[in-house]
Amino acid sequence: MCGICCSVSFSVEHFSKDLKEDLLYNLKRRGPHSSKQLFRADEYYQCLFSGHVLHLRGVLTAQPLEDERGNVFLWNGEVFSGIKVEAEENDTQIMFNYLSSYQNDSDILSLFSEVQGPWSFIYYQASNHHLWFGRDFFGRRSLLWHFSNLGKSFCLSSVGAQMSEVADQWQEVPASGIFRIDLKSTSISKSVVLKMYPWKCISKENVIKECVNSLTQISANLPTFVSIVENEAKLYLKEPVVPLNKMLPQASFATHCSNISSMPPTRQTLQGFLADGNVKERVQQFIDVLSIAVKRRVLCLPRDENLTPSEDVKTRDSKANVAILFSGGIDSMVLATLADRHIPLDEPIDLLNVAFMTKEKTVPTSSNKKGRKQKTCASLEDSSEESSKNAAAAAGPDKQCSVPDRITGRAGLKELQAANPFRIWNFVEINVSLEELQKLRRTQIRHLVQPLETVLDDSIGCAVWFASRGIGRLVTQDEVKSYQSNAKVVLTGIGADEQLAGYCRHRVCFQTHGLEGLNKEIEMELGRISSRNLGRDDRVVGDHGKEARFPFLDENVVSFLNSLPIWEKANLTLPRGIGEKLILRLAAMELGLTTSALLPKRAMQFGSRIAKMEKNNEKASDKCERLQVISLENFSVEKEITM
Repeated sequence: MCGICCSVSFSVEHFSKDLKEDLLYNLKRRGPHSSKQLFRADEYYQCLFSGHVLHLRGVLTAQPLEDERGNVFLWNGEVFSGIKVEAEENDTQIMFNYLSSYQNDSDILSLFSEVQGPWSFIYYQASNHHLWFGRDFFGRRSLLWHFSNLGKSFCLSSVGAQMSEVADQWQEVPASGIFRIDLKSTSISKSVVLKMYPWKCISKENVIKECVNSLTQISANLPTFVSIVENEAKLYLKEPVVPLNKMLPQASFATHCSNISSMPPTRQTLQGFLADGNVKERVQQFIDVLSIAVKRRVLCLPRDENLTPSEDVKTRDSKANVAILFSGGIDSMVLATLADRHIPLDEPIDLLNVAFMTKEKTVPTSSNKKGRKQKTCASLEDSSEESSKNAAAAAGPDKQCSVPDRITGRAGLKELQAANPFRIWNFVEINVSLEELQKLRRTQIRHLVQPLETVLDDSIGCAVWFASRGIGRLVTQDEVKSYQSNAKVVLTGIGADEQLAGYCRHRVCFQTHGLEGLNKEIEMELGRISSRNLGRDDRVVGDHGKEARFPFLDENVVSFLNSLPIWEKANLTLPRGIGEKLILRLAAMELGLTTSALLPKRAMQFGSRIAKMEKNNEKASDKCERLQVISLENFSVEKEITM
């Protein structure tokens, strides 16, 4: 994982050989192992390339890379499959070797169509003055752009700046394809034209279907002096996943659903599904493909292979290389169980569990209809938490931190310890006070969440930032001690809810529009996940010099799930805690998990209790005032305090 940036100017007066101080600071936080800048000047334009590397595979390779022909490459990605990269090789160098040998646009597109794994990149092709850039199909790596001075300069960067005069100009580069700009032509014409090479899908009937985002939609968010056009040759990238199976069931299946809709959410109910040989086979196929995805993400990082094996692994002074954002819910429990399969046994696994410290308060009940309507989904989230609240009352002196995710997290820890008592499971309790939240949001977090700006973005962005930072405590039978996770890889379960109808809005959609409407909703979820979640999460986790990895969004996992009809993935005629993410719950049962297999979905902002912590009367979709930028003067003072 890296922080990459390219600043381009078409006029001398608008160019600087140095990046703004705060932008450079943010980039360096993403790449702590190597920093390098490269200047390229031409009579028509000037470019400053800046690369900051988090070393996770092969030999440490400083960026930007350059060759004898003047080509320059910046890479923020991981090649997990598709392109051959040996264990001792660095994927940045491999990708650049391919690009340097290409002369045709079609070769470049073929290369990026083959790569499986998260990426964003910037590639300067010196011979024809072309600058290429883009993000992977799901947008798992952040890349922002901003255009200024009426097109006389622009900047591409993994992360934006805090300064108020530029913060509002940063936007996410759409994960709709790869973009190319002719720098020489732009300088001469005084017109910024971006050529787009979109992701397209070739169906079984060999009919080309374009990606959801049209040129018009993308252009609408750009300044008037920037235009986007499709490339003249009509070249495109091949989508890395199969199309969503939208098949609808026969009438007999609908009758079957009505017969099982009254089933209670119990282990026996799940075991009843697994008694069907076809279901059991499908679940095992899912486990296999997800297990491979996890394996690639936990083994693809440097380890000290010279350590001497110990008979008692728990006496070893070893450190965790992998952490998991851990609530004890079904997603994180399955990831932890599969990670346990592949991570060396003498290596601990950090389970990062975040709680926002809340004071007990009485919430008045409201009888107005409007209030009840607004709380429909939230009440679904909270309805399963009464037992957690009761348990919290008996949790000892840590009442303020006994939020729902802490309760389920501790229960999940016991389940994992029972499954593998030989593994060291570091359950990291991360407790965040209101004062710490407000201070670090101002100085460190809000510019990472931007350009997203809703209350939901604020809640999740802050929760993920504190969780992935990994500063907390370990509580064992013998002691309580402070702890900081130094694991550079952070696994997260994002993508499971989007594909397996895990959100309460999916149940509402199903009740209103049936399976056909649910299919459309799930297709939309994956289409917008780049702009709704992934860029933000990459910026937030990357700020700690760590890399977020998303097993549920592995291309093979998505293709497998896309190939299944909706009723094999979820059955929303069943109650919460069983119907949503049904195939994942069945997989959990097959993996030996029991209690966690039946936990209802609880969103991170509710489980960690950051939602409503500061304001009770705001909606998740409201624009969040707390994310508004601060002035340059305030930023300089506050950064000195926190550094």
